[in-house]
Amino acid sequence: MTRLPGPVMLDLEGLHLTADERDLLTHEAVGGVILFGRNTESARQVQALCAEIRRIRPELLLAVDQEGGRVQRIKEGVTRLPAMGVLSREYSQAPEATLALVKDAGWLLGMEMAACGLDISFAPVLDVDIGISSVIGDRSFGADPEQVAALGYAFVHGLHEAGMAAVGKHFPGHGGVAADSHIALPVDERPLETLKQQDLIPFTRLAGVLNGIMPAHVIYPAFDPRPAGFSPSWLGMLRESLGFKGCIFSDDLSMQGAQQAGSPAQRAHAALEAGCDMLLVCNDRQAALEVLQACQGRRAKRAGKLLYGRARPDLDALEALTRWRRTHARLEAMAAQANNPL
Repeated sequence: MTRLPGPVMLDLEGLHLTADERDLLTHEAVGGVILFGRNTESARQVQALCAEIRRIRPELLLAVDQEGGRVQRIKEGVTRLPAMGVLSREYSQAPEATLALVKDAGWLLGMEMAACGLDISFAPVLDVDIGISSVIGDRSFGADPEQVAALGYAFVHGLHEAGMAAVGKHFPGHGGVAADSHIALPVDERPLETLKQQDLIPFTRLAGVLNGIMPAHVIYPAFDPRPAGFSPSWLGMLRESLGFKGCIFSDDLSMQGAQQAGSPAQRAHAALEAGCDMLLVCNDRQAALEVLQACQGRRAKRAGKLLYGRARPDLDALEALTRWRRTHARLEAMAAQANNPL
């Protein structure tokens, strides 16, 4: 019988598991692993690393941030993806063609990540880019919330066609603040009605199709003085008003935007009590150990539903698929043009 995963998602030091990490992954509170660029030399190496992890704990949820553009952890052996903002540029002139391309991009991403041995990529970004947040910028599908919702839905549909769960971020929207929550605690002073009419629209439209959602380490004082990921009010809205039934992931509890909640253990308790199911603790092993200790005996029931449930695609066989060849060529060309504009 497969064990239910614990609520803590950890990171790793390098390309292979260390002896300490092998022991750490057996801790009952560990429920997942997230890979960063330092863990990803190539698609084939990631495949081997995922297999190594699953030999220890087959029920762990394996994740990566593979959005495209400047957020792409795996570069060798998979498609180089353009930023979603690049994909969305032609939407106003050619909406149907753009929706089809974004759906194909979601499918291709899902197929490639599944072939690498991963369960999820933390995508799509559903923040609305209103020209304020440099940390969001072209990671967003655009400035129009209805456009973001439509393209986000297409991307999710593509992921689902590949058999992969979709995790939207950063609820209720990170696009209205200039500060980067990795290094600061942003405060969005806009009225709640403005948030509802703009930033919340993509999450409202997609709550029924997303499998996971990640809240922002941002304070919205018009609704709650606590950052959204520590707010029972925001996460209660997500569950009750929006009807979201999937897994809620905290953003990284080691980020500066999370540290106002106290010690690592206090942050973990605050996030869990607010309604998070799975806690990310990255780039701070001591903090991760404290969170594991604090989370003993807890389980993340919803996280298990995000495990990849199909026979995984073969990396070498993807290019035999007409849809992959067509989408790969188009996306690679767009990424190259974005990186080397005339």
